[in-house]
Amino acid sequence: MSEIILMSDARVAAVPVEECGEPLVDVSGVLLVDERKNKDSDSGAELLLRRGVLDRLLKAEALLPDGLRLLFVEGYRPPVLQRRYFEGYGDVLRAANPDWSADRIRTAASRYVSPPEIAPHTAGAAVDLTLADADGRELDLGTPMNANPEQSDGACYTDAGNITAEARANRAVLGTALGAAGLVNYPTEWWHWSYGDRYWALATGAPAALYGPKETHCGQCARD
Repeated sequence: MSEIILMSDARVAAVPVEECGEPLVDVSGVLLVDERKNKDSDSGAELLLRRGVLDRLLKAEALLPDGLRLLFVEGYRPPVLQRRYFEGYGDVLRAANPDWSADRIRTAASRYVSPPEIAPHTAGAAVDLTLADADGRELDLGTPMNANPEQSDGACYTDAGNITAEARANRAVLGTALGAAGLVNYPTEWWHWSYGDRYWALATGAPAALYGPKETHCGQCARD
């Protein structure tokens, strides 16, 4: 297995950002949207993505086999929410492993939640998504979305061996389409893909990220 670079790696933070100013756009009515995140939100922020990311998702969807669709779950995440998720998971790990150092907690937490200062979701550059059939039924990709490494015994890792052949094949279908459209996967989360962020830049050899963290409200987004 090739090296897994975590979001906490100094090489990710070292990538410069050359913000291109591209707007956030609402994916509603463009992609099939799952309700698991936005049912509890009154802002609609999780339905936003940078326009370039949405364009690439539409390209990826067109590359899927007949009868399959992308099922969008979450895009943009406000920095304050990202920090809450990161610190909350860190607290869980700290309680379970009181002998771990702060650096080890940060590294372990970043397998599942990105450090707020470099998180692709806060830039509108990342999407959590899966596959659905023509009727909108979610396919089996091996674990529930957002299952952490402890809950899934590591099966959340994209190349995990402890999943069924069907789930592995579905992950391959998803990855082939998204990769061909220019997105990169975070290898500890099969559902997390991004374009234009620092992690994408490091993975692809781009000289800089296109998108940096963004503070916004849904009313500021562009709607198609």
